[in-house]
Amino acid sequence: MQRRDFIRASMAAPLAGRIAVSAQTPAASSSPEFRKAFLEKFPWTELCTTPEDAMLLRILIESRGAKRGVEVGANIGYGAINMGIAFERTGGHLSSLEIDPANVRTANKNLESVGLSKSVTVVEGDALKVIPTLPAGIDFVFIDAAKPQYMGYFQGLEPKLVRGATLVADNVIQSARQMADFLSYVQSSPNYDSVVIRASMHKNDGMLVAFKIA
Repeated sequence: MQRRDFIRASMAAPLAGRIAVSAQTPAASSSPEFRKAFLEKFPWTELCTTPEDAMLLRILIESRGAKRGVEVGANIGYGAINMGIAFERTGGHLSSLEIDPANVRTANKNLESVGLSKSVTVVEGDALKVIPTLPAGIDFVFIDAAKPQYMGYFQGLEPKLVRGATLVADNVIQSARQMADFLSYVQSSPNYDSVVIRASMHKNDGMLVAFKIA
């Protein structure tokens, strides 16, 4: 090989490597290993869903094969990432509602980092105003926002729920008094089977999981 050809080949090899790495970046961000590491290093705060609760949400979505989900209270996207992974697997989609613009930006960035922008849409706005604009056919709901407003969120969502929909509401032990009307309605209604469970003791709290019978 002539010297000029050798130089060209030496310069081209590193460039080709950089192009290959760049091309693999989107795939790498959606790999189970990358997502697991991302969640383990997530800047988690007490306002986020606990890891165990988030995993339970993922399992509930996957086991039901849910296609149309709504999250009320995205915060910075920890729960949305876990649920988004499940909806990606079921071929469904999650609409995650968040009132704080800064949280919306952060949640979108986090979702983009793990390649879930197509499976999750973060909707900015007051959930009480956004919910009426959502189309019917919802088969999975997770409520984790202003506790005294749970009944209001639910009243807007209930007419849009399909038969067999799964409803999950967070913080129903520590904040039971603030959402007493909501808990009383769901737990006494013949249209729902429900149970309060603790998937995590981190916050000494629990979630209501309900199944819409009719």
